[in-house]
This record gives sequence, C-alpha cells and structure tokens, in this order.
Amino acid sequence: MDIRNAQAEADAGHGISFGEAFRVWLRVACLSFGGPAGQIAVMHRILVEEKNWISEGRFLHALNYCMLLPGPEAQQLATYVGWLMHRTAGGLMAGGLFILPGIIAIMGLSYVYAAYGNVSFVEALFFGLKAAVLAVVVEAVVRVGKRALKNRIMITLAAAAFVAIFFFAVPFPIIIIAAGVIGYAGARVGRPEFAPAGHGHGSSAAIDSMLGEAVPEHVRPNTARVIRTAALWLALWLVPVIALLLVLGQASVFSHIALFFSKMALVTFGGAYAVLAYVAQQAVEHYHWLKPHEMLDGLGMAETTPGPLIMVLQFVGFMAAYRDPSGLSPMLAAILGGLLATWVTFTPCFLWIFVGAPYIERLRGNTGLAGALGAITAAVVGVILNLSIWFALHTLFRETVPVHAFPLDFDRPVLTSVDVPALVLSIAAATAIFRFKLGMLTVLAGSCAAGVALRLVAVI
Repeated sequence: MDIRNAQAEADAGHGISFGEAFRVWLRVACLSFGGPAGQIAVMHRILVEEKNWISEGRFLHALNYCMLLPGPEAQQLATYVGWLMHRTAGGLMAGGLFILPGIIAIMGLSYVYAAYGNVSFVEALFFGLKAAVLAVVVEAVVRVGKRALKNRIMITLAAAAFVAIFFFAVPFPIIIIAAGVIGYAGARVGRPEFAPAGHGHGSSAAIDSMLGEAVPEHVRPNTARVIRTAALWLALWLVPVIALLLVLGQASVFSHIALFFSKMALVTFGGAYAVLAYVAQQAVEHYHWLKPHEMLDGLGMAETTPGPLIMVLQFVGFMAAYRDPSGLSPMLAAILGGLLATWVTFTPCFLWIFVGAPYIERLRGNTGLAGALGAITAAVVGVILNLSIWFALHTLFRETVPVHAFPLDFDRPVLTSVDVPALVLSIAAATAIFRFKLGMLTVLAGSCAAGVALRLVAVI
C-alpha cells in the first residue's frame, strides 16, 4: 500500500502544485544571471537547498547528462527537473520560463540598439550587477565543489580539467570524454572514490527530497512514446526550416538564419563560450550580418540580462534581418529574425531532454555510468572555475593579452587596466554572500543600485 501511495504522489507532482512550481521557476528565471555557473548555482540553492524538491545526487545526475548535450546546459537542466516533477508540461514550463526573460530583454535591447545605435543607459544599469554576478559564480564553484569533490581523485580531476581548458584550450568535449572514461573504469574495478554520491552506506541523500526514490510512470522509458515525442519535436524544429527554404529559397536571410542556427544547435557542446567565437566569425566575416564591435555589444547584452548567454544569437538574428528585411519593414523583419533564431536554437533542447532523459533516469543505478558521471561532475567543477576566471577577467579588467606560446593558449589580465569600482563592488558582493549570508536577490539589487550610483558620480 505504501508503494502505491508513493507512486501516486510521484505521478501527481510529489505534492507540489503546478502554480507553486510556476512561481518557483519564474523566480529561477528572473535570477538567471551570470552564465551557466551562476544559473546552476541559483537552481541548486533553490531546488535542492531551499525547496528540497530534488536530492543532491539526482540533481548532479541530471546536470551531468545536460553537460553532455549540445546547447545551454542550465536551461536543459531546468527542463529536466521540471519534467521529473510535472511531466512534459512541467518541462515546458521550467525550460520556457528559463529563457522568457532573456527573450524579452534581448528583444527590447536589440530594438533600442538598432533604432538608436547604443545602449549606454543599460550598461550603466547593469554595471553593478555584473560585479555581483561574479560573486555568485564564485559561490557556485564553492557549493558544487564541496559536494562533488569528495576525495583526492575528484579534486585532481577538477584541477586537471581547469588546467587543460584554461591554460591549454583543450576542447570541452575531450575533457568530458576523458573524465567519463576514467570514472567508468574506476567504478568498474571497484574503486571507492568513484562510488555515486548519495548511495554510500547509511546515506539518505538520495531519498530525503520530495522526489525521493519513487519513479513516476512518465520517467520509465516507453519506446512508442519516445518515438512519438521525437517525431513531434523534430517536426516543431525542422518543419519551419524546410518551409522557409521552399517558400523563400536558399538566398533569403530567413533561410540563412534557420539553417545556420539549426546547425549551431547541434554543435554547441561546452556551452555558449565554446561556440561564440565561431558564431562571431561567421556572422561578421561570412554573412556580414554584423560588424565586430556589434557582436561584442550583443555579447554584453546577453551577459548582463537574465537567461542563457547563448541568447546573443537572438541579437544576431535580429540584426541580420534588420539589415536585409526582404521586403518587410526593417523592425518587423528584425523581430521575426530574432524569434526565428531563438526558435531553432532552443527547440532541440526540449527534444534532447524529453527523448533522452527517460533512459538516463533508468541508468541512474548503473555503477559504471554513475562513476563516469561522478567523474564528469568533478571535471565540470574545473570547467566552472574556468568560466569564473574568464568572467572575472572581463569584469575586473579593461584589457587582457592573449598568450599563444605552444602549448599554452590563454588570456592574461593587464594589471594596470584593473577596473577599481568593479573590483570594490565584487569584493563587497562576495562579503555580503559569504560573510553575512545575505540573500541573492538582496545582493543583486544592492550591487545594481551601487553600480548606477558609481557611474553617475563618474559622469558628474
């Protein structure tokens, strides 16, 4: 009887109403600043620590899978957890809300940028916010590291991943594959260092959350359902692309946007940072949609607004159609181009989750896979540390110098170019978070207000 009750609760959303879930996911979405590191930190704090919806082990299991996928891992993680809690509707709500603030913000800023040529007032507004986000990202490294780096081997894997990606520019997929192979081999030979988190003797980490160990019916793989799901999402993704090609031809800017960003959806392994250089090169040099400084401006918009950093692709699509409206009014064409880029970028993200997650959940108890994913989690800590330092370099210093001395390949800061106000705000935000344990929203709002005040003083 207890088993049936547990199953019923699992299928009903584990006692969490859809309305409550909507409010929580909206809160996550509005706080999703700082790239994947900060966004994952926000979700971990709210979903694991505050709400206790999902256990540490299951959260990391889902994160590991999302890190292996092309596309923004934080948005896919939100979709995964939403799907676990409230089926497909929950995944759509969580994943959709995660990108909605970014869609609105980037669209509005793109409109201002195209119409007036600058967004300086927005830069002033978000100056302090970027400094606070840096502190949030650092906190993400600390929080995830404390849980994932449970022994010396995991610490070594994280350190090796950081050195490889930061100093030697080793591609992200290679790091993940190497970590997975090491973890799988270690687990198969019975090394205790690779035992899955939350499954040790006497541990209750895997069953003390609302999700618990009960497996909802929709989580179990069903071949017919998976085929239907795959067909639906492939159609939602590819039918508009094919229709544009047939109606407008391959020379249309809308066809170019649909094809180019569909391709990006398949190759964006390692998050936005890993692919933006290629996008910038193609958008500027091949398609001539943007000028180099405009690509940087778009990246700045994405960095200082909520949502995935890959939302910069919406700005690229917006400007591409604005410059080549194909008989429409420039602004209407731009809005359609931006929305088209967003559609073909994020629709595949739902496909990967709704089709693949049931099988990943089924393998959650597999020792070899658990070891591989645990090692990947450790490597991801090193990757997040790399992102933290990358973000710090571009927040605290006005200039960096590329170092290309084989095999080294990294950027070093120009110490004389330190941005003192940004440094002061970052230290203040870190103190507020680590020393005084202030809430994230309080810190973000305070830093934003302080940043605006500092910019106003500088102007005066």
